[in-house]
Amino acid sequence: MKADDIKTVAVLGAGDMGHGIAEVALIAGYRVFLRDIKPEFVDKGANRIHDSLAKLVSKGKVPADHYEKIKSELFVTCTDLDEAVKEADLVIEAIPEIMDLKKETFRQIDKSAPAHALFASNTSTMSISEIGSVTNRPEKMLGLHYFNPAVLMKLVEVIKGDKTSEETLQIGYDFVLKNNKVPVRVNKDVPGFIVNRVQAPSVVLFNAILDENIAEPEAVDAVMRKLGMPMGPYETMDYTGLDINVHGSKYYAEAIHPDFAPGKTLMAKYEAGELGKKSGKGFFDWSNGRPQIDVARATDKFDPMDLVAVNANEAAKIVEQGVCSFEDVDKAIINATGNPMGLIALIKNVPPEQLTERLAKLAEKFGKEIFKPSRLIAEGAYR
Repeated sequence: MKADDIKTVAVLGAGDMGHGIAEVALIAGYRVFLRDIKPEFVDKGANRIHDSLAKLVSKGKVPADHYEKIKSELFVTCTDLDEAVKEADLVIEAIPEIMDLKKETFRQIDKSAPAHALFASNTSTMSISEIGSVTNRPEKMLGLHYFNPAVLMKLVEVIKGDKTSEETLQIGYDFVLKNNKVPVRVNKDVPGFIVNRVQAPSVVLFNAILDENIAEPEAVDAVMRKLGMPMGPYETMDYTGLDINVHGSKYYAEAIHPDFAPGKTLMAKYEAGELGKKSGKGFFDWSNGRPQIDVARATDKFDPMDLVAVNANEAAKIVEQGVCSFEDVDKAIINATGNPMGLIALIKNVPPEQLTERLAKLAEKFGKEIFKPSRLIAEGAYR
């Protein structure tokens, strides 16, 4: 089987990620079955796709005749799981991040999907190997991790599970290219893969800054906004949901190191139901729309280079594990975040001894073992 043999794609889950992935595949010319558990969920996802496609047609980004073909031939919605996958060449799961739910879904579709069909999960953190273990085709299981919003963001992490065949990984890589996206291979199934894993230590750092009363959220966000970032770290956490941050931190604490556990301030917000934008309040007040960050409040108690250092240190760890190359880290970061420069490019000219000293001081200051300089950083392998 080759990527050219994929004609029909089943997308399971019509929410934020699922409907976006389905739209990307429809634009690329695939026949797409979009499935969710309730008709109203499917309808909501389908309506979002049609609204988006209509805008893309009006802007000349999708031909009008292709949109007509999508409506008349390519796009199928359903709630029946067997119906969704029975003709699929590729199944992409984008359901809630609950391992038992994912496993049960793949158990079911393993019985209904054609024998040649490949299975993919859009999970952002969970083990592809564990999800695929419940099927009779673990060699045909891979990760296809799109970034939100899938229609706009270019990166897709193509993840190899413990038993994923090289053929399956290559088909996934080529499929991503056919969807006009940028694939990056993740050669080892590690928690967080590349982008989320590399950025995970920054959450630990920002939690520590709050817990140690070093600076207020607005003061830190003002620093990053002055540097040209469209959104600071605390506003970003609010935007994605503090509950998402808590769950992700707890998972990393179990899967990687206890240092990743959510901070006291974050947990207090979470337990109070202050989850950010979705609840109207988190680190900031969202009741009147997006919070206004006063860049004049930028603090000198936070050095953005600390953020770069801890994330680059984590990148070095996964490179040492054989997950990817330093070049892949930058390719992934640029295409997932829209940042003009990659993480490794930012430290390219920093002497290893300076970076090592900075990391050692951060590890001591905050009592975080994960901030201790890794071997490849100390050796300057990033240069």
